[in-house]
Amino acid sequence: MTIIQSGRVSVNGQKECEPSRSVDPAQDKVSVDGKVVESKAYQYILLNKPKEYVCTKAEFEGEKSVLELLPKDLQHLSPVGRLDKDTEGLLLLTNDGDLAHRLTHPKFEVAKTYYVCVYGILKPEHQKELESGVMIEGEKTSPAKITAVNPYADRTKTEFKMTIHEGKKRQIRLMMAAVGHKVVYLKRLSQGPLQLGNLKTGEWRTLTKEEVKVLL
Repeated sequence: MTIIQSGRVSVNGQKECEPSRSVDPAQDKVSVDGKVVESKAYQYILLNKPKEYVCTKAEFEGEKSVLELLPKDLQHLSPVGRLDKDTEGLLLLTNDGDLAHRLTHPKFEVAKTYYVCVYGILKPEHQKELESGVMIEGEKTSPAKITAVNPYADRTKTEFKMTIHEGKKRQIRLMMAAVGHKVVYLKRLSQGPLQLGNLKTGEWRTLTKEEVKVLL
């Protein structure tokens, strides 16, 4: 028997025993054993993730979690999509599960743009392959967009911006490996309408009301 069916829950002062009863947090007052249950406000934090931090709670000795970069009262938030340990950049953390789903599920095709630096010269034919989709781990990636291609003067490296709509584990690193390039440096610059901007590495900020409105 649930706490609702046991008669311990009241809605607006009236005992409620029906689990399917819907409530409006903005208008209805829900109590359990006479104590009012406060609805938890959604929080949205933008972090510039540094290298060497994992996007989960640290599971092994010596690991550092991005949650450690936040104050204690924000460490209950969850990352929206993960960046691997060696990748820097934009990471949204929130307790809004619906928003997290919309930003990460492939069917919504939310664009994520990265600054990428790889060893060697990115040849036009390899760029075309990446933009058409390449095979990684038995599956073909969705088309990507590559812009601002800039080979180093000594031809040892190439830097560019790359936009994808998926979020497979280590996807960009695997895509580059598929065309013969190793990633030197990787940083996420944007996710949907959110921009990293001039937020310094390791720092975080609360999203503005305008940013939240656009996201929702």
